[in-house]
Amino acid sequence: MIFRGFPSRTPLRRIRRRPLIIAVVAAAVLALIPIGAIPFASAAPTLISQGKPVTASSVQSATFPATAAVDGDAGTRWSSAASDPQWIQVDLGTTATISQVVLRWEAAYASAYQIQTSPNGTTWTNIYSTTTSTGGVQTLNVTGSGRYVRMNGTARGTAWGYSLWEFQVIGEFGTQPGSCGTTNAAAGRPATASSTEAAVYPASAAFDGSATTRWASAFSDPQWIQVDLGSSQSICQVVLQWEGAYASAYQIQVSDTGTSWTNIYSTTTSTGGTQTLNVSGAGRYVRMNGTARGSAWGYSLWEFQVRTGTSTPTTPPTTPPTSGPVDPVEPTDPRNPNFGPNTFVFDPSTPTATIQSRLNTIFTQQETAQFAPNRYAVLFKPGNYTADVNLGFFTQVAGLGMSPDDTNLNGHVRAEAFWFGGNATQNFWRAAENLSVTLPAGTIVERWAVSQAAPYRRMHLRGAGNQIQLWNGGDGWSSGGFMADTKVDGTVVSGSQQQWYSRNSEFGSWNGGVWNMVFQGVSGAPAANYPNPPHTVIGTTPVVREKPFLYVDGTGEYRVFVPSVRANSTGTTWFNKTPAGSSISLSQFYVVRPGTTAATINNALAAGRHLLFTPGVYQIDQTINITRPDTVVLGLGLATLQINNGVNGMSIADVDGVKVAGIMFEAGTTNSNTLMEVGPPGSAASHAANPTSLHDVFFRIGGAIAGKATNTLTVNSDNVIGDHMWLWRGDHGTGVGWGVNTADTGLTVNGDNVTMYGLFVEHYQKYEVIWNGNGGRTYFFQNEKPYDPPNQAAYMNGTTRGYAAYKVANTVTTHEAWGLGSYCYFNVNPAVVNERSFEVPDTPGVRFHNLVTVSLGGVGTINKIINNTGGTANTATQRQTLNTYP
Repeated sequence: MIFRGFPSRTPLRRIRRRPLIIAVVAAAVLALIPIGAIPFASAAPTLISQGKPVTASSVQSATFPATAAVDGDAGTRWSSAASDPQWIQVDLGTTATISQVVLRWEAAYASAYQIQTSPNGTTWTNIYSTTTSTGGVQTLNVTGSGRYVRMNGTARGTAWGYSLWEFQVIGEFGTQPGSCGTTNAAAGRPATASSTEAAVYPASAAFDGSATTRWASAFSDPQWIQVDLGSSQSICQVVLQWEGAYASAYQIQVSDTGTSWTNIYSTTTSTGGTQTLNVSGAGRYVRMNGTARGSAWGYSLWEFQVRTGTSTPTTPPTTPPTSGPVDPVEPTDPRNPNFGPNTFVFDPSTPTATIQSRLNTIFTQQETAQFAPNRYAVLFKPGNYTADVNLGFFTQVAGLGMSPDDTNLNGHVRAEAFWFGGNATQNFWRAAENLSVTLPAGTIVERWAVSQAAPYRRMHLRGAGNQIQLWNGGDGWSSGGFMADTKVDGTVVSGSQQQWYSRNSEFGSWNGGVWNMVFQGVSGAPAANYPNPPHTVIGTTPVVREKPFLYVDGTGEYRVFVPSVRANSTGTTWFNKTPAGSSISLSQFYVVRPGTTAATINNALAAGRHLLFTPGVYQIDQTINITRPDTVVLGLGLATLQINNGVNGMSIADVDGVKVAGIMFEAGTTNSNTLMEVGPPGSAASHAANPTSLHDVFFRIGGAIAGKATNTLTVNSDNVIGDHMWLWRGDHGTGVGWGVNTADTGLTVNGDNVTMYGLFVEHYQKYEVIWNGNGGRTYFFQNEKPYDPPNQAAYMNGTTRGYAAYKVANTVTTHEAWGLGSYCYFNVNPAVVNERSFEVPDTPGVRFHNLVTVSLGGVGTINKIINNTGGTANTATQRQTLNTYP
């Protein structure tokens, strides 16, 4: 865009009473089997797990802790929640050779599970796997090594959880590694780095054997350099020959995949020079991950050498056989999660200067970076802060409290358009959520000068005398924004903001309007008086779920709160009330970090995990398949899925209650048929009680790359809720043009009773929205026709000039929409005419309210508003409106 003048399902509580005699007999039988009498296949039959630290994914209750499985008492047990997957793991304290594992199942056993080992509690290797377990006492002869040993249950054998009387690990400590070699295994190997200062300082220079060439990075933290050894190797020594620009804090890390990393060395007190590090680890990839510089420059290495052991690690066999080590689904520590390099979490003890410096650095980088790859999230734990948060592109700021008022920023959370001469019509892709803002003393104005894909959610701007301006304040334009679940004590001033959608919020007052301002379930909304001023006011919101959000509970655990569905609602979910919904521990999520493959993501989904995407651009080469009801997919920092190789991006089964939020899809250069599909074709199940919902889900075709997709979003399931979406075929940037970033249709709705709140669809080459299902509703629609038809012949629908922006199929009998705007700007050929913006069947059940068409600057023509009704928008009369149809 370049021109503009119902309650959640409650899990069943597990209540079981067994005859006391069963437990007594079981305990008596087990007590008759002394530990030393267990037959061992290995030469060192020592029980090494008893009494060691143990953790689990969940417990049924405090009566059944994880420690009960390693206490040597056959009358106590660990018992998990009644869901899949679940795990229990023991920390042996140091690496051990594992020869046997004994599982003494209670009646609630696993029918499918793996025994896994890990050197670090993060990256796991299968040493045993089964899908045909029948419980009882299972003595498993295995071969493997690791400090951590885990039973990873993936399918339960009963309706209850997983329960173990005892989890015993048999093995020995003190295995002898091979000696360290003298050859540099990294010499001449392929190398990559997070950045280079200039082309004369490439990553390869650190591995070329020359002490006069070097790698040098950009002048920022963090930075990394890594080498591919070609195969997994036993790493015993790393030598770093630093230039004057050294790291004061860094880690040496290894990986078998180049995505999941394990620390084998770490320091925060490095002084540079030549450092010879004796380490122990294994991997194909070795990385120096610098987190703090020792100078004002970047990171610079003359040489980065890797030496390996003379012994070759072997892959342990499994019983029954499996394919060997699998791409692991790492567990998530809900108290200390790894959110990747571009998420910054602050607490009230963080110095104000440190916070502001980080905010300033991110903004400087992102102010104009609308097509750059970096993504950032800045998260504030509950408390009070002083900070000026100025948000650039692809930056999210959010509080980590249960209420916005739990996290107060004394200062600003703002979006300015100075970079574009005050014109905010390209201020896209940023977000402010779950924060309270107290303006500095003497300041009464906050500015949120944005257009599409810039949600202002769950916010509280304090001060009845203050105002938030939705444009740059005195100059420029802005065009299209979204505000929900938000309280503004003072006034919302729209100024030159051309269109805006506000939902379930509480305002002191509202001032202004240009083309299309829609208010739904908003207290403090202005009076309805369309078209002058252009205020559409809808008293309640019929059915909606607010966006899930990340928070930290009172114990320090990260959780995701999933709000309940609300019917006929007004106002916020949180002000002077307790939000209704459910809470999920982050331990049930797979935290997706940059470099993670689509195969790993699907592996996590298949294992029953939710997904939390950390900020980054993800290269997706296979369809992400969501098949489990109530799955949550939550993105931080506008995490972006770039869909490659012509695959479909994401497919959601016809199941209840999936939530996808805070994710952006970007079309790749090979045409995809569909970027996202909700429900397969022919879906017919009712999800009225627990609908699937999409929140802040954005799509981009062209702009950063010459993307292509025939269809963008197809909704086949019934009862789906769309809560703020922008589907955009690029009109500026890289890889744009009529025959370049090709895209037929934005949204296709085949399901019944689908509701869209805040729907933005722009620049597609055919129908931009096609609605085939009955019972559909749209509240606020913003559209721009494609700018770039080269001539009228290229933009024809049979004998009709162009395509409607919003097409309701002739077979539809019930459909209703409120507050719809459609605009043209045929700048490639202003002689192009679009016959109409809205095309619907003439039937009493299809009703449209408050429509507007605009010829932007008089460049191009829209002949009619809806069907053959409404005036012509062109150079002579640029704006046309219609209150009702029919």
